[in-house]
Amino acid sequence: MQKKSSATIYDVANRVGVSLATVSRVVNGNSNVRDSTKRKVLDAIEELGYHPNAVARGLASKKTTTIGVVMPDVTDMYYAELARGIDDVANMYHYDVLLTNTDEDPVRETMAVNNLSSKQVDGIIFMGNELDREVLNTIAAADAPVVLAGSVDGEGKLPSVNINYVKAIQEATETVINHGHRRVALVTGPMSHAINRLHRLVGYQAGLEAAGIEFDEELLFTAHQDYAAGMQIAEKVLQAGANAVIAYDDEVALGIMNYVQEHGQRVPEDFEIITSNDTKFAIVTRPELTSIGQPKYDIGAVAMRMLTKLMNNEIIDDTQVQLPHTLERRGTTLD
Repeated sequence: MQKKSSATIYDVANRVGVSLATVSRVVNGNSNVRDSTKRKVLDAIEELGYHPNAVARGLASKKTTTIGVVMPDVTDMYYAELARGIDDVANMYHYDVLLTNTDEDPVRETMAVNNLSSKQVDGIIFMGNELDREVLNTIAAADAPVVLAGSVDGEGKLPSVNINYVKAIQEATETVINHGHRRVALVTGPMSHAINRLHRLVGYQAGLEAAGIEFDEELLFTAHQDYAAGMQIAEKVLQAGANAVIAYDDEVALGIMNYVQEHGQRVPEDFEIITSNDTKFAIVTRPELTSIGQPKYDIGAVAMRMLTKLMNNEIIDDTQVQLPHTLERRGTTLD
């Protein structure tokens, strides 16, 4: 028999001669249905090609087997790699994924969390550089668990999966200092963001302190997360007398590298650069960018696995997970 692509629960009930409630119980795995009836319902579902809507199933089971993912930029290579890990584990545990893009706009982030909650998602994974108070309040009010992936909240209350950003930046800073550079610049995002103020800056200052170098605010820069911003900030970096830079974003680092080379600096002989995200940008440049190595796929995958446990009320020993990082030494540092 030819399947009906638009079959409904009513078609299934009529085919078998049972109530809508009986079909619903079978769909949602309720054991209070006779085996013979269950078999007839399942056969009818197969013959008619009926596909229960996830939200409709959720009305009875209280679960939709759907999770929401909030991304600041779906085109960003860093977040795209995290999303791949999330999606693979979601598929493994038979969850559908609703993806929403926010352009790192707090208003859109708040709307995204509210919209996903209204769709009765079982859980939410949030990615982004900052969680403002309104977003945090919206997350706290959400009737679903939320896990941060590659993100931090200033209070450290939300479950999260990332790396030790303080230690990673400290190691990067110490690396270029050990190569003889005393004027090391840090180029990061807005200091209003916790990840920059409480993690990247702290790691940078720790690296300077370990080498006996006094922190100089003239070597601290903020830039937007794109290539053009890197080109623009590079002029100020050179004017400040820097001979090395730690950058928070690969596109920014690429802009800096191209600018300093265009202005007579040899990389890495005269000017060293370490970036932070280790996306494909880091290996398609010449020279290739030395970068903090983040297990991006694993961050997404572990965040999704943590979310599955929270959605099933399983006990989790540690909700603040830090995965190991590396320093991928390439052509923009001396070794």
